Amino acid sequence: MATPTMTPARIFGIASTAVVTAALTLLTPATVAPAAHADPCPDVDVVFARGTSEPAGIGRVGQAFVDNLQGQLGGRSVSAYAVNYPATYDFLGAADGAADAANYIANRAAACPATKFVLGGYSQGAAIVDMLVGIPPLGNKVGDVGSAPPLPGSLANRVAGLAVFGNPSTKFSIPITSAGGAFAGKGIDLCNDGDPICSRGRNPFAHTDYEKGPGPAQAAGFIAGLLVV
Repeated sequence: MATPTMTPARIFGIASTAVVTAALTLLTPATVAPAAHADPCPDVDVVFARGTSEPAGIGRVGQAFVDNLQGQLGGRSVSAYAVNYPATYDFLGAADGAADAANYIANRAAACPATKFVLGGYSQGAAIVDMLVGIPPLGNKVGDVGSAPPLPGSLANRVAGLAVFGNPSTKFSIPITSAGGAFAGKGIDLCNDGDPICSRGRNPFAHTDYEKGPGPAQAAGFIAGLLVV
């Protein structure tokens, strides 16, 4: 099926209509605290990129995912790193997030050889994860959100799982589950019914409430299953 010409505004649901703006305003909390680094070398380190316009931190979806993951891993320690990037409507900044995540993983992996990493992202943050695993964000429209190289093999092998929500590339039939190499079989890609960012749906509100639905628990269950192997 031919891919229609898309712009960043159409892909990520920028406030091209009042209803999208209203949805984001109503459903995005004023502040979201990132999960704390309780252990200098945790068993699991979640590297999560928040969605567009969310305040600094791992975001509401990331927090719900981390909370669920911790609950499914028993006594194992879990920490979270908030990918540092603008998360604005200038989607070229997503490449900065990919570079920040790669640098963080490289440094953390060297200091903590036993730590396993989980990559996660919501909306524009999911596009960052796409870059890190070698999937072009927005199909072939890489220039719309910038470009960054995938993780090198030595770091890719340290990644135990991938979890994304509202992933734009899924709309172009390139979900995170299509990642190959060291990432094969390690991903879960969740798209709410009707979400126009990751599907052909037309309900913008479906893109704004991932933290309230079953998605975080479902993703956590999948990742926990990989981590016990």
